[in-house]
Amino acid sequence: MAETKFTGTIGRRKTATAQVRLMTDGKGDVVINGKPLKQYFPGVLMQQKVLSPFETTGTQGRYDVSVRVVGGGITGQAESVRLGIARALIELNPDYRGSLKKLGFLTRDARKRERKKYGKKSARRSPQWAKR
Repeated sequence: MAETKFTGTIGRRKTATAQVRLMTDGKGDVVINGKPLKQYFPGVLMQQKVLSPFETTGTQGRYDVSVRVVGGGITGQAESVRLGIARALIELNPDYRGSLKKLGFLTRDARKRERKKYGKKSARRSPQWAKR
């Protein structure tokens, strides 16, 4: 039995971390935390976000993807998976770098939630001031 060759990368967004394995000689199956893509992300927008690196490079159905994603919400998880897939595609074929970079798929979005400060109601909101 032949071993399947895979490329492993990590994608992050907010507090979500995705460990992505891109298997060569695949049929286009995407499995996230043991569930198929359509079951894990029922929303069409999130499915498009995850699969957008394949559409950009024209490699739909060429690779199988296995993902383990932890933390964050659905948007953070979807964007971390997208970053992981884009990085894996670059490792397999460096020619894809230009098209993926142009759309911003290789840039790690570093924006995170700002922490709450003492004396405030939230990160920046102050208690309401009353004159009397």
